[in-house]
Amino acid sequence: MSELFDAVDALLASRATLPPPAERKRLRSAHGLTIDEVATALKVRRATVSGWESGKTEPRPPERDAYARLLDRLAELYPAPAAAAVPAADAAVPAAFTAVPVPAEARPLSTGPAPEAADMTETENTQTPAPVAAAPRPARTTGPTSSTSRRPGAKKAAPAGTPAGGSDPRFENGPLAVVDVEDGKVLAYCVGGLVLDVPAKSLPSLVDWTLKEAKLGQPKLSGPGRPADPLLVLTKAALERYGLPVAFTEEEKNAGRIPEGHKVIKQLTRADWKLTKRGFGPWARIYRPAKGSDRQCVQLCIPSWNALDPRFWGAAAQLPPAELARVLGVYASRVMTPRGSTAVTGLELMTALHPPTHAVRDEETGVLRQAETKTPGSLGKDPVDCAPCEAPDGHPVLNKLDLPRFHVRGPAEKLFEEAYDWARPMTDAECTLRYLVGLDVNMAFAAGANGLTVGLGEPTHVTNPVFDPKLPGSWLVDLSHVDLSKVKVGKEWVELDGSLLPSPFTPKGDRPTGPAWYATPTVAYAQEIGYDVTPIEAWVRYENGRYLDGWYQRLRDAYLATMTDLGVDADLSPADFLAAMDGYKERDPELGIVVSAIKATVKGGLGKLRERPRGEGWRPGERWRALERPTWRPDIRAAVISRTRINLHRKIVKHAAFTGQYPIAILSDCVVYAAAGPSPLDFLPYREGKPLPGGFKLGINPGLVKHEGTQTVLWGEEVRERFNAPELNLARSIKDGTVTDVDNGE
Repeated sequence: MSELFDAVDALLASRATLPPPAERKRLRSAHGLTIDEVATALKVRRATVSGWESGKTEPRPPERDAYARLLDRLAELYPAPAAAAVPAADAAVPAAFTAVPVPAEARPLSTGPAPEAADMTETENTQTPAPVAAAPRPARTTGPTSSTSRRPGAKKAAPAGTPAGGSDPRFENGPLAVVDVEDGKVLAYCVGGLVLDVPAKSLPSLVDWTLKEAKLGQPKLSGPGRPADPLLVLTKAALERYGLPVAFTEEEKNAGRIPEGHKVIKQLTRADWKLTKRGFGPWARIYRPAKGSDRQCVQLCIPSWNALDPRFWGAAAQLPPAELARVLGVYASRVMTPRGSTAVTGLELMTALHPPTHAVRDEETGVLRQAETKTPGSLGKDPVDCAPCEAPDGHPVLNKLDLPRFHVRGPAEKLFEEAYDWARPMTDAECTLRYLVGLDVNMAFAAGANGLTVGLGEPTHVTNPVFDPKLPGSWLVDLSHVDLSKVKVGKEWVELDGSLLPSPFTPKGDRPTGPAWYATPTVAYAQEIGYDVTPIEAWVRYENGRYLDGWYQRLRDAYLATMTDLGVDADLSPADFLAAMDGYKERDPELGIVVSAIKATVKGGLGKLRERPRGEGWRPGERWRALERPTWRPDIRAAVISRTRINLHRKIVKHAAFTGQYPIAILSDCVVYAAAGPSPLDFLPYREGKPLPGGFKLGINPGLVKHEGTQTVLWGEEVRERFNAPELNLARSIKDGTVTDVDNGE
């Protein structure tokens, strides 16, 4: 009998207890882990872990025990929230923005940088975020109340996605406030129409009030991360009230800050407040050194000092306080609280979703302490040098190469992955058509980042490597033998007119003439269209992951939710979509500003991955400030741009093989075709409402296309003749037809 009992005990031990599927996903997400990271650790496929989290399959030994151990440890760090009734006013708050209460002793320590340091086949997403209510306009109210209560008549309902009262009591008044002065009284306009009285008489007391009474801020975006600091936007009237200049002098504009001897800075210093290295500028951070997890930091945004660049924020700086609070509040709830320009915020969003370090529990004492090693899936807290071929001119890693003075590196020495800027003369047949129609890829660079495996650590040099399309890196390879007149599309070879196509391997569309450096997606595409590749050498990154997946998903959801508010959703037919896109920003100009800012966050964030020196007396060969960031990663930028360009070329080839139509011009994510009619539906091969598989598809999701603009063929020929430029890039002017100077590629 004892043998039977032993057998039963062994059987029970072989089936480790696991939480329900939904809880498994919650625990993984709470720690900021991706499905790929869990799959790699457990040595199973990504689809296997996905099946465990959806409940479609259950893990078996020996992976089950390891998976159970992982979930048990995560459950210690992130206990399940106690069931609680949700107030009716907060019932509409999306679950994604509802804070999970964590006991104080189990909360991760602050993991972000100290304030002073804060300076393949394309996957077209066809899923939309959960339906959200349109972001309401702020209510106009009268008569102030106390500093911690609403003004009479103010609506508490916040814009869709904004954390409302009850989601996190620390931030019940939203992520930010626009501070203004009316009739001699200082008021703070928060999201959702809430207006607070501000009793502060000086800037130091305003900072104190913000941290102690205002209840502003935003919950963290990932388990190991930290909450966002409160943001105060100061109007011109508020600047005058607190002794700050309404506008910069020319000298201050050049310096990007007010002088260190300014009286307000002296007030802050006397009150033991500090400023970051960038000083008191358009985006100032005022803080006291953190003590443990107690972080005291407030950020200021000053529109009249050009904090809200009109290139990306439109007329936001001119909006009344309540309307500006709405615009910034919707952006903060859907993307994150702005940390600076849209470019800076795009970069900070990457770090917020993948904090460099995390808290771990000491097994002996049970106390949570900050880990020295980096969080899995993050870039860590220490910068890494790029490979010599990935370095921009003037980078210190090039000093070791002993290059001749004034030497200009060619394709065999320098990775040059950039977006398309290509055009060609029109054929006689194209000149007989009436129109030029431009298509624009929605959120093209975000779509290029989706599902992309990038390096997370240092590069390794390899000679005579075997190309691996799954291994991120830079490869020196000769692709001059690739002939676009005969390529593989899917499993079949097709014949095309290669002279009418841009090369997929160069931004200018020229055919390579010899060995050159390429990112992994570019070389993989050469294999995809049927050609062998034999790299000469490579710099590869064996530590890698899908670092940008969460970043893409957050920005995609923000874009789609805002476009839905503007009347453009993902379920429209092609004709209805084109109609809905016509003048969509005019339906709600404030949300139109948010859409533009989201797009700028994508492009700017990727651009920051290879930020160049910004004055500061820099000389070639010296390090510059951006190199000290772990997010200075030109290889990641190159991989995203490479994949984006390849995604577009793949569509162009599919379209050419099926229709015999070829592009006339391409600029970044815009492509121009000659057509008999003025609409994209006059030349896109839709059949019974269905697009060409793998080709251009009209729709709002990232990776799909919208109508950029239409001009006549006569217009195109006239401007090219006027400037004596048969290859002038018409994609640059297809939107409004304005051509003011010779196209110089800038």
